[in-house]
Amino acid sequence: MERITYRDIPQGMFENLRVIEDTLVNSTLDRKLLEIIRLRTAQLNGCAYCTDMHHKELKHLGETELRLSSLCVWEETPYFTDLERVTLHLTDALTKLKEKPISDQLYLPLLDFFTKEEICFLTLAISQSNTWNRLMKVFRFTPGQYQVES
Repeated sequence: MERITYRDIPQGMFENLRVIEDTLVNSTLDRKLLEIIRLRTAQLNGCAYCTDMHHKELKHLGETELRLSSLCVWEETPYFTDLERVTLHLTDALTKLKEKPISDQLYLPLLDFFTKEEICFLTLAISQSNTWNRLMKVFRFTPGQYQVES
């Protein structure tokens, strides 16, 4: 049961978060990669609403069932590209924060695939996804009802 509904959310809160979403979607990052980041953070955070949403978005973008079902164990599979793997390493590290900075061992491989500007967008995408997950964990939006907009 929802604790907080759309009507309960302060005016401007979601609208301002949507501005960040628009910035990310309009960046040079691939849309499917953004959705992979979003689904992975939802899995790590145990956010049922966001997991449902981003699974559906990835299906809509043509993602395969094999990769969708394997994302939770991505390190053990051959189904993800090197670019996706460095992104998922960063996603996991920023979602499961430790008390240490991100190491050069994690950061430097990103430079093989992304510009510094794109790394900024990746970092923002992961942070934003974690923000949405935390909101949904409190608000308890009902999973399963999300519809992809065509």
